[in-house]
Amino acid sequence: MTDAPLAGDIAARTTSGAAPRPRAGRNWAGNVRYAARRRHTPSTVDELRRLVAGSDRIRAVGTGHSFNRLGDTTGDLVSLAGLPPTVELDAERGTVAVAAGLRYGDVATRLHAQGYALANLASLPHISVAGAVAAGTHGSGDTHGNLATAVAALELVTADGDLLTLDRADDRFAGMVVNLGALGVVTRVTLDVVPTFDVRQYVRLGLPRDALDAAFASAYSVSAFTDWRSARLDQVWRKQRADQPPPPADWLGTTAAPAQRHPVPGMPAENCTPQLGVPGPWHERLPHFRLGFTPSSGDELQSEYHVARDVAAEALAALDAAADRIAAVLQICELRTVAADPLWLSPNHGRDSLAIHFTWIGDEAAVTPVVAAVEERLAPFAPRPHWGKVFGLDPAAAYPRHADFLALLRELDPAGKFRTELLDRYFPRD
Repeated sequence: MTDAPLAGDIAARTTSGAAPRPRAGRNWAGNVRYAARRRHTPSTVDELRRLVAGSDRIRAVGTGHSFNRLGDTTGDLVSLAGLPPTVELDAERGTVAVAAGLRYGDVATRLHAQGYALANLASLPHISVAGAVAAGTHGSGDTHGNLATAVAALELVTADGDLLTLDRADDRFAGMVVNLGALGVVTRVTLDVVPTFDVRQYVRLGLPRDALDAAFASAYSVSAFTDWRSARLDQVWRKQRADQPPPPADWLGTTAAPAQRHPVPGMPAENCTPQLGVPGPWHERLPHFRLGFTPSSGDELQSEYHVARDVAAEALAALDAAADRIAAVLQICELRTVAADPLWLSPNHGRDSLAIHFTWIGDEAAVTPVVAAVEERLAPFAPRPHWGKVFGLDPAAAYPRHADFLALLRELDPAGKFRTELLDRYFPRD
């Protein structure tokens, strides 16, 4: 499943605290208009199976938080919003099986009410479970893998309409979790859970870059923000377990934010999850943004590149040469850490990573040449792009299991029912 757009999804842009309005036919940022000939919202899995079997081209759509045409199709778009919104906890196994089209924020509130939690969340609780997993979306934390690493089992409708269920015992599993929507329509995702826990969030200002590793190691989940106009990082968001001591007043040469902050300059802080050390449940602190409020700035494009942690300092130094160009079209840049995993198309496959995320202004003509400059500077460090963002490089060389995924794609979708123009470019048929 990909996070392509849908009527009723997050798509309109606003700077107020209100939830975004629907914007049919486009992605969340509005930079992609989709070319589907028909849209469907089946109410049962059997109806979905018949729909998939009878279509020559089809893609699943989620919450629209993708900034490229990976989910575009000239065939059918299918939403899972009409399927039963199930959240089934198995406390004995330590898992929860959820309907794939549900948003993480909706799953989290129901899971927390039963005394359980997910180990980590992305910065936005607004994104769909299957869409986020399929693209390798992540949160932050030295010891936390991306969201896909919590997947214990998948259920999906394959190209011929069959229902396939597989788990970690299947040899193909590592290739099928981060799947770009290319292998079928995921209907159900089983996730690992942990006992619920409380978190305190502190925002610190003016971190020296040479203290970045110490900052990342200091708390459960840490994000750093820079506008590339200063040698110091503008903000550091420390999300720590509530039973841990707060950072000292002079923590790593920073000062405490005196009031609630938003990472994007000029955006309202009320859109963000509570800070200032006020304790609260995991799902109301691990994301940066509140469910029901505008995430990020809305009027934007995004790019993200993952590099190995052991070359992180060198990669950031390489970008310094393009700092003026970056700053001219940048809203904010976020730095996060992600633990290594075995998933074939994960940006974190086989290596602990630094994720360098750019929230650009919403001007494609101005942003595109700067993205190219960023990629040129990062090229020596084998960057892996986030699959759902704006990028120009060919990702094939960066993923060691690229050929294995291509073979899996040919096995499960030989006629190319789930393919798109970008998939054909990244995973050629011949």
